[in-house]
Amino acid sequence: MAEPDLRDLDVFMAVARTRNFRRAAIDIRVSVSSLSQRLRDLEERLGVRLMNRTTRSVALTEAGDLLLSRLAPALRDVGDALDQVRGLREMASGLLRINAPPPAVDLVLAPMIGPFLKAYPQVDLEIVSESGFVDIVSAGFDAGVRYGEHLAQDMVAISLSGPQSYVVVASPDYLARRGKPEHPKDLLDHDCIRARYSSGVMHNWEFEKAGQLVKVDPPAKLISTNMGLSMRAALDGAGIWATLDGYVGEALKSGALVSLIQDWCEPFPGPFLYYPSRRQTPPALRAFIDFVADWRKRETRSK
Repeated sequence: MAEPDLRDLDVFMAVARTRNFRRAAIDIRVSVSSLSQRLRDLEERLGVRLMNRTTRSVALTEAGDLLLSRLAPALRDVGDALDQVRGLREMASGLLRINAPPPAVDLVLAPMIGPFLKAYPQVDLEIVSESGFVDIVSAGFDAGVRYGEHLAQDMVAISLSGPQSYVVVASPDYLARRGKPEHPKDLLDHDCIRARYSSGVMHNWEFEKAGQLVKVDPPAKLISTNMGLSMRAALDGAGIWATLDGYVGEALKSGALVSLIQDWCEPFPGPFLYYPSRRQTPPALRAFIDFVADWRKRETRSK
């Protein structure tokens, strides 16, 4: 025999509370006939009579009194639990997991993290920095960060920053010894500092000017994915380094590094925060999305 569902119990509680079928039916927005039928069905499933009713009155039986005494606090607990869950829609809390490539972490996310956690103290944040592509859904991430060409079509994406640029740099000491390249192809005759990704690929360096695209595969004097090591090597004159402008801004200002072939280094869109398209976005992720939107507005106004 089927167990009663919550709607049956809701009917019983309404009648027990009002001791009147018509008022109970109005309270839970059903017809009197439907309410009466549900109560009869509940009694049949339980095999006991819960109420004695006449045309003028409704009275609980001993079984009805017992059910009411146990059911009322249980349903209050259920109501409290549902209220707490609904409250999560309004309060950003819990763990937010984001996967992002190291440059996006270093140059874009890092300045946001402190202010975000201060604004949302109930949120715990985990950021995993990886260069390779990750399926954020199967890996258990709430969101990821990637550049536009690597975004899946079924994801929602929002811009995290303004345009970025690659710069080609070298120390004055290196240039004094080896000369200054004037064209991307001149890099083939220089020592270069390059990166090999976890996939084993060492990408060509790409340059663009007035619609003309040039790719070069310069010799690697040093191969490293560690930004600190690459920076140190470039400062020490080990070779020419191609990197994002955000890493070398201070070194360029101080003259410790010199920018090369600048007219071939055109800006490109910055990284995007992306996440699965779904109706109910987790509260912590929704808070971060809203925070990013406000951060970008303030960033634009300050320029």
